[in-house]
Amino acid sequence: MEDEERSSMVIGLIENRAKEVGVAAFDLRSAALHLSQYIETSSSYQNTKTLMQFYDPVVIIVSPNKLAPDSMVGVSELVDRFYPLVRKVVMARGCFDDTKGAMLVKNLAAKEPSALGLDSYYKQYYLCLAAAAATIKWTEAEKGVIVTNHSLPVTFNGSFDHMNIDATRTRLLRANLLQPLKDIETINARLDCLDELMSNEQLFFGLSQVLRKFPKETDRILCHFCFKLKKVTSGSLGFDHARKSQLLISSIILLKTALDALPLLSTVLKEANSSLLVNIHKSVCENQNYAAIRKRIGEVIDEDVLHARVPFVARTQQCFAVKTGIDGLLDIARRSFCDTSEAIHNLATQYREEFKLPNLKLPFNNRQGFYFSIPQKDIQGKLPSKFIQVVKHGNNIHCSTLELASLNVRNKSAAAECFIRTEICLEALLDAIRENASVLTLLAEVLCLLDMIVNSFAHGISTKPVDQYSRPQFTENGPLAVDAGRHPILESIHNDFVSNSIFLSEASNMVIVTGPNMSGKSTYLQQVCLIIILAQIGCYVPARFSTIKVVDRIFTRMGSMDNLESNSSTFMTEMKETSFIMQNLSPRSLIIMDELGRATSSSDGLAIAWSCCEFLLSVKAYTIFATHMENLSELATIYPNVKVLHFHVDINSNRLDFKFQLKDGPRHVPHYGLLLAEVAGLPRSVIDTARGITTRTTQKELKRMEVNYEQYNALQVVYRVAQRLLCLKYSSLDEDSIRQALQNIKESYIQGRV
Repeated sequence: MEDEERSSMVIGLIENRAKEVGVAAFDLRSAALHLSQYIETSSSYQNTKTLMQFYDPVVIIVSPNKLAPDSMVGVSELVDRFYPLVRKVVMARGCFDDTKGAMLVKNLAAKEPSALGLDSYYKQYYLCLAAAAATIKWTEAEKGVIVTNHSLPVTFNGSFDHMNIDATRTRLLRANLLQPLKDIETINARLDCLDELMSNEQLFFGLSQVLRKFPKETDRILCHFCFKLKKVTSGSLGFDHARKSQLLISSIILLKTALDALPLLSTVLKEANSSLLVNIHKSVCENQNYAAIRKRIGEVIDEDVLHARVPFVARTQQCFAVKTGIDGLLDIARRSFCDTSEAIHNLATQYREEFKLPNLKLPFNNRQGFYFSIPQKDIQGKLPSKFIQVVKHGNNIHCSTLELASLNVRNKSAAAECFIRTEICLEALLDAIRENASVLTLLAEVLCLLDMIVNSFAHGISTKPVDQYSRPQFTENGPLAVDAGRHPILESIHNDFVSNSIFLSEASNMVIVTGPNMSGKSTYLQQVCLIIILAQIGCYVPARFSTIKVVDRIFTRMGSMDNLESNSSTFMTEMKETSFIMQNLSPRSLIIMDELGRATSSSDGLAIAWSCCEFLLSVKAYTIFATHMENLSELATIYPNVKVLHFHVDINSNRLDFKFQLKDGPRHVPHYGLLLAEVAGLPRSVIDTARGITTRTTQKELKRMEVNYEQYNALQVVYRVAQRLLCLKYSSLDEDSIRQALQNIKESYIQGRV
């Protein structure tokens, strides 16, 4: 729970011999428990590594049993091999008790067990529940706390509600972008809310202003109400305990500030119409529990106490949080705190006069306490020997004295006494707040959701030119169609960004994108991924129009480099990533392949790329395959569900003029590699020899493609008709328009114009 930690995740890991892995991730900072259970399909534990990369744990808890399924290394050995810098804790197998884990989750979860699906899926989740038992047991023992009943947000990740993104994309898309939704109803509820915000300027502006009234840390402070220190006594005067007490007091001040802002939120949302905002108003703004908590806080906490960010002001507010007269020992500690603070300021005044340092300042931070800051230009010669711990800091000198150090110790001790006495005074209030921890969790979730939709989605869209972003449409099994899509990040950098479209359907589920280096292939692939992710988190997308088949998983194979950590060459890295995709894809997945096979011999590389394409064509998953290998275009002459596109490039005076425009069909750009090589400075004789070789091989390939075209043309026509019929199936046209469209398709087929 320490803010200084780079991460706040404690992970419990366990597996069985059926290659199933259970993961319990306990976020100490936000007091949330995330459970995952899945079949580990890769002997390299790729799914588990992806989760570890996402959570970035500070502690990993495993059982002592290293026995692993055949060809698997075991999670304990996995931790030793790949996470040597993460603290590893080995707990007895008996601590991984799924029955105890189920009871813990039922008792601690903010939601009812039925809402979590525990009653229905208990057997399915037994491994992650066992991991949860060990994780919670270790956390309570290590941190000296007890988790409050019905306080934890508990989620089952990667199971039914969210799209999974593989490790390559995880590095780029964290937080909300990591788990886009799969439920169309929830996505549309967010989009309806966004529609209302974009059409109602008063509501948008009002919500933006109100959200500023809530402390940014609201979602993180709630964890302090989910943990109860095992022992609070007046004798516990250690600074470590005082620090925990200080955090608790700070949390109550923040909670008071947040609850004070709730009536303003209620006023703004009263006239809202979208279901999401209406539900927030009913479940939060009209919930009397919040007013009851605020009333209880007002009985103990001084009304004038405010949340402050300046360290010394914040510490003073925390010391004076409880009303005067409630606790005599607290009042004595406060006087000592005030006396030492005043003595420190008097000392600074004395030094200004005694040493003729009128610009001497007295800053404060939580680590050092008070210290002196003196402009370097004010110091004539050396500082008097009285000043110690002298450090140059920019144009100033930071230092202290023995008198100041002594007063700092007394001041810190008095503040610590205030914090501990304050916590003792607040015990009854804290118990009352903990009884309502579930409604505070709801408030935190609502504020996070509103912040995302208002301050991220709506604000981001409102800064763009009108109609630059549009609302996506969704289908369960229809096509993926994006008209004039753009890269949401690069378009803000390049004013002349060229938009491009994509169309994939059941009858045409693979697109092969060709083009020279630097023509725009990789940007296009990233653009498609980002548009789908934006759509499935409930945001508008940078496109003229889009209809999206809900994706359950995005697989990407992008970039080429050696992986020295796992002793893998560029080619082996490619093969491992491709193997993971092949073993884990489903008919609802989206596969993005940016080059494949170019890191080995040309014949083997083409053979692997070709066979991988054939495998992907055998499933219903949508695939976009970018390649330099123009031979792969030949797939379209054999398989009717393959479409070939190319990025247009003009050649002027032996120089490539990139248009970044995607066009239908294959296009052979003669010797573009040789042109780039020439620009790079290769000798003329080398370029001429290479040009002769490539001309002969290209002629043979063109003849073979002509033969394939004649052989498979009839089947291609049938597939094109089927594709148009499928599009009509998922269209929103009226009956007469559909009849006319069917008649047009029939006439085109008879006349050979399909």
